[in-house]
Amino acid sequence: MEYFGRVLFDGRPHFATRLGDKVGLLHGSFLAETVPLVELWCPLDQVKVLPPVMPRVILAVGRNYRAHAAEFGNEVPAEPLFFLKQPGTVVADGDPVYLPSGMGRIDFEGELVVVIGRPAFRLSSPAEAEAAIFGYTIGNDVTARELQKKDGQWTRAKGFETFGPVGPWIARGIDSQNLHLTTSVNRMVHQDGNTGDMIFAPADLVYRASQFMAFQPGDLLFTGTPEGVGPVKPQDLVQVTIDGIGTLSNLMIGED
Repeated sequence: MEYFGRVLFDGRPHFATRLGDKVGLLHGSFLAETVPLVELWCPLDQVKVLPPVMPRVILAVGRNYRAHAAEFGNEVPAEPLFFLKQPGTVVADGDPVYLPSGMGRIDFEGELVVVIGRPAFRLSSPAEAEAAIFGYTIGNDVTARELQKKDGQWTRAKGFETFGPVGPWIARGIDSQNLHLTTSVNRMVHQDGNTGDMIFAPADLVYRASQFMAFQPGDLLFTGTPEGVGPVKPQDLVQVTIDGIGTLSNLMIGED
């Protein structure tokens, strides 16, 4: 497996690759046709991890696990239920998530996230979509649940600033359809699922979405969450772990 992302080193952002506890600063973007050479290696503890990409578009899908649809009393969709998250939701591993006041219950949703690696529009098959995927990272589709239920506007309920943590790294060379995913709050596991239980596999989602959306390198697709979602409160530590990728950790902070 290979790992890529972005880091802050010596006050400057860099594209990077990770090898164990070392980070290689790249001479250019890893999304280029040819991955650039490493210009400097440094210890992992000397960098701050940034969001692995700064996406132009964040597409997401709801109810993509049967058990999650059932826990809210919803039917399993015949087609993917797509919606958008705005780019301002993106924050990095270790960054705070701000919980807006007056919004009622706010939930965590741990997810596998697709990172697009090449332009993709009106693809001919899921196999072609697979070739357009650069790799996979971890996301938390933070959701103002009461607002979502009130008016059905998913984009608003899931679109608050900082409501889309992603990272810490993008993994390549993993089997996206057999990954163990857990989400814990203050070290207590609430979600325990496997990406093999998705209704629509990642490549199928990219293929279907490409029929109406022109993806560009660095765009993201949140693939849905398994059962076990639940509320968070200020000072909760939410950690989403996916085998082969790592752990995304974010502290919930209340807005004054």
